[in-house]
Amino acid sequence: MKKTILFVFAVVAIAATSCKKDRVCECTYTDTAPGSVSSTSNVTLLEVSKGTAKRACVTTTSTYTVSGTSYTQKSDCKLK
Repeated sequence: MKKTILFVFAVVAIAATSCKKDRVCECTYTDTAPGSVSSTSNVTLLEVSKGTAKRACVTTTSTYTVSGTSYTQKSDCKLK
């Protein structure tokens, strides 16, 4: 009986984690340069599992220099 219950639980767990569907990654972009404004965008990831979507929907930070002054761009992304 225990083996049957464990087997059913394992099948349900595998089915739940491998479910592929469209998922939305929401990103907010900010920049420290003067005059820049924050913006938000949604990216739809088609027919992916939740794990794949989490790996694709990442927060990034980059630095760039203009006329000797360094600025930072950041994209803060979250899976919806």
